[in-house]
This record gives sequence, structure tokens and C-alpha cells, in this order.
Amino acid sequence: MKKSFEHFLIARHLLYWTVLAIPVSIVAGSLVALFLWLLDLVTRFRWEHEWLLYLLPLAGIAIHFLYKLWGKNAEAGNNLIMEEIHEPGGGVPARMAPLVLITTLITHLFGGSAGREGTAVQIGGSMAQLLGKWFRLSKEDIRIILMMGIAAGFGAVFGTPLTGAIFALEVIATGRIKYNALVPCLIASLFADIVCSAWGIHHTIYHINSTAFSRFDYVLIAKVVLAGVAFGLAGYLFAEASHGVKTLANRSIKSHKWMIPVVGGVMIIALTFIAGTNDYLGLGVTAKSPDGISIVNAFQKNGVTSWSWLWKLVFTAVTLGMGFKGGEVTPLFFIGAALGNTLAILTGAPVDLFAGLGFIAVFAAATNTPIACTIMGAELFGTDHILYFAIACFTAYYFSGRSGIYSAQRVAVTKLGK
Repeated sequence: MKKSFEHFLIARHLLYWTVLAIPVSIVAGSLVALFLWLLDLVTRFRWEHEWLLYLLPLAGIAIHFLYKLWGKNAEAGNNLIMEEIHEPGGGVPARMAPLVLITTLITHLFGGSAGREGTAVQIGGSMAQLLGKWFRLSKEDIRIILMMGIAAGFGAVFGTPLTGAIFALEVIATGRIKYNALVPCLIASLFADIVCSAWGIHHTIYHINSTAFSRFDYVLIAKVVLAGVAFGLAGYLFAEASHGVKTLANRSIKSHKWMIPVVGGVMIIALTFIAGTNDYLGLGVTAKSPDGISIVNAFQKNGVTSWSWLWKLVFTAVTLGMGFKGGEVTPLFFIGAALGNTLAILTGAPVDLFAGLGFIAVFAAATNTPIACTIMGAELFGTDHILYFAIACFTAYYFSGRSGIYSAQRVAVTKLGK
């Protein structure tokens, strides 16, 4: 009798969160769809008008003053959402969603190197907080609905609902997952992805076609382990570079903070001339030229150069560290896929497999989310190579050390088990 009553409470609990997930998913999925549609428009417009890059310093000033006048604590972005999950207090302002959407589009329009996940997560988190306030939820329920917002934004922006759910649970604290939000996050992520797709948004499809090796190819496993170490170090380097650029900029420019994005914009222009290509600007999923340097082409032999991964790392660290807005994850995909391409050629491994491994493993290293990234590999590339996905992501996670792109991410259990 007692067990039956317990199951009734469980059913009521799940129904409660399903009802709450519906408005979160509809709002987050729709806004993410709008964002992705606009992002595609501004990217193509920049390809057709390459002179817009020279206005990047002015765009940086606009972003600075938009946040100074209306942003308040919203400028903390993903870290603010994570802090609110740890200790609910001041809340995540609703203004975060339109501000980050507009400023991310400005960054991409004028050539900054940034991603889209941060924008989607902030949209999901800020809208979830607003709904939580309207519904007068308790502090513990606010924590869960914020995690649902992260899951909804992430799942919708990449078309990976299962990854979105696990990412929202795993990213909050290294070494710990709170299972009380497991089903709510899955429901929110799945519904948001459905809503986003219903608006006609199509996600990039990646393929790993190499099958000329067995599941337990021990030589290949050894190569994957070594590549995993490199992917972990790349994730560490990206996190340290991003934080380092931001710290150095704020120490060097103590007043007139609007000068920071101006200097950053000038640096991006200079880096573009030095690199000799515009392919490291913007998102980087595809390039203006079909044979340009991009994530998609990293899955092909000679699709990128040996140092493409480092160029993208520098471009993105400067862009985000100097005050421009956008996410880090898609650039991490670029860095990982390009590094995987290079390592495959050096070791004689399958190029498309190693590009896919780098795609997810550098992301795992920089965000300390190896389980979510392993699942992302299965959602994006299929399950045939899931063993290699896990080996690469788990190895990269350990070799990224204590670093991470989110300063608000707490350590529940260290990588040494303490």
C-alpha cells in the first residue's frame, strides 16, 4: 500500500514538471529558432559584405554600452544562471534574453569569432526564471526550472535533446549530477527541440563514414587515448586563454572600459590579415567558399590546415575575452574537429572519426561534461563508434585539469577523487 502511494506521488511529481516544462519549452524553443534564423541571415550578409569587419571596433562599443545602460547583472551570462542554481537569490533578469540575442547577432554580423550555445542557454535560463517567478516557485523548484532552461536552450540550439538534458545536470558541478532534475530536464530539452524544429529550423548533419576498423582495434584505441590527451590540453588552453585575455584587458584598461572591445576589434582585424583568410570569423560551421576552412570540411582530408585549430582558438579567445558576446561551444567544436583532422593525418587514423572525436572531446574538456559529450557523439554521429567517443571524452576531461570555461562551475569531486 505504501509503495503504491509512493508511485502516485512520483506520477504527480512528473506531471507537475511536465506541465511546467511546456511553457518553458515553447518560449525557449521559439526564441532559439528565431535566434538561429537571424544568425544565418547575418552570417550570409557578412559573407556578402566583408568590409563590415572594419566596423567591429564600433560594434564593440555598441555592445559595451547596451550592457552598461540596460544589462546590470545580465552581463555575467551563463555564470549568473549557474550561480542562481547554486544559491537562488537576486534572480536571472528577463532582459538577459533580448540583450544576449541582439549583442550576439552584432558580434557575428561584424566578424567576431563566437558561438551560439551561450546565447541559447541564457535565453532558456532567463525565460525559465521569469516563468518561475510568475508561478511563485520555491527556491528548490527555481533551481530545477533554471536547469530546465539550460537544457531547453542547449537541446534546441544543437538539435540534441538528450545531450541538452545531461549537459544541464552535469555542468553545474564537476563530479556530481543531481538526479532530482533528470526527468524535468529531459522533458524540457525534448519539447524545446521539437518546438524549434517545428519553426522550420534545420541543424547541420555530420557523418563519420569510416568503418574499416573493428570495435576493439587496440592500435586505434591507443591512438584515440593519445588524441584524447591532446584534446584535453586544447580545452585547457582555450579556457586559460579566454580567462587570461579578459583578466589582462581589465588590468591594462582600468578606466574607459569601452576601449576594451575597441582594442579587441582591432586585434581581430589584424589577426585576419595575418591569417590571410576570413574563415576564422563568425561561427565557422561552414565557410563562404565550399572548400574553405570550416567544421564541416574538417571531416575531410586536407579540409583544414595543420594549425587551423590554433587560429580559431586565438580568434575566439580574443573575441570573447575582449567583451564581445556569443557562446564558446561551437568554436570548441571547430577547434576540436580541426585538431582531430591534424592528429589523424599525423598518426594515420581515419580523418572523419578523429574530427568527430575532437568535435566532442575538446568541448568535454573545456566544460567538464564528459558524459554529455559522449552522448552528443551518439546523437550527432550515430552509435557505431560510441566506445571511441567515450575514450576520447573521458581522457580529455581528465587532462583538462582544473580549468573550465565557466567560472561559476563548482567542484563537487575533483578529478583525483577528492
